[in-house]
Amino acid sequence: MKIETRDAFPDFVGFVSNIDLRQKLDSKQIEEIDLSINKYSVIVFKDQDINDEDQVRFTKYFGNIEASGKTSNITKAKDRRLSTDLADVSNLDKNNKPFNQNDPRRIFNLGNRLWHTDSSFKVIPAKYSLLSARNISEQGGNTEFADMRSAYDNLDELTQNKIQDMVCEHSLIYSRQRLGFDMVKELSSEEIKNFTPVEQPLVRINNITGRKVIFLSSHIGKIRDWIRPDSMCFIDDLIEYATQIKFKYIHKWSQNDLVIWDNRQTMHRVRAFDDLKEKRDMRRTTVLGEERLM
Repeated sequence: MKIETRDAFPDFVGFVSNIDLRQKLDSKQIEEIDLSINKYSVIVFKDQDINDEDQVRFTKYFGNIEASGKTSNITKAKDRRLSTDLADVSNLDKNNKPFNQNDPRRIFNLGNRLWHTDSSFKVIPAKYSLLSARNISEQGGNTEFADMRSAYDNLDELTQNKIQDMVCEHSLIYSRQRLGFDMVKELSSEEIKNFTPVEQPLVRINNITGRKVIFLSSHIGKIRDWIRPDSMCFIDDLIEYATQIKFKYIHKWSQNDLVIWDNRQTMHRVRAFDDLKEKRDMRRTTVLGEERLM
């Protein structure tokens, strides 16, 4: 196994070669990959023609899998295309056809085009995400990643001090409101309870590397003890700052790419593609977080 980096960004994004993820890995390989995720935040594996079983097995090397279900999306169990071990971040229904333009599931999934961190809206936020490109769009559909470690390091001291003890509310309700999708109106009173806001610190520390990060996401809807309009203006300014090109990596997908990112240290978003016509089949497994932050 070989890991290479970009000259201009030696500690952000690693490119792994000489490994076949369909094969079982030994403890030394697993440890090296795990340390690389912590070091580079995003690692890219090319030409990995894996199936769902391979992806699930590989994911479990790094922890327990976070099940995909009613607390993460609005797709009913009977309409699922994949098992709950995988989050279906495709634009396809259970018959492998693109969603219609006004399908609530499509509109909900458009939230993935906002800068976010996977499962920051859960009491124990996610650790790693692993995304496998089974079928890609001909144009568009890139995924962008932003390095929240460097974003924190480059903040002025006044802002670092200001955000140090800030606590924010995260919920899918908030991120979907940004799209004009009102989950309170779309879901039943019982269903909406699955998306109750959760508080998270705005600054967190990676216990392995010791580096501080800005724990940002479009799922944030309020800062504790602030009114919402002030909260949103401040968070939007932070997101704009933290996603400058100097903090960003743009991944142009190829068939059978597998990308792992550390949700504790990055934000990401997918870019637009012709989702009403093209089939983009992307399957994500998510590693459960290991600690409550509040």
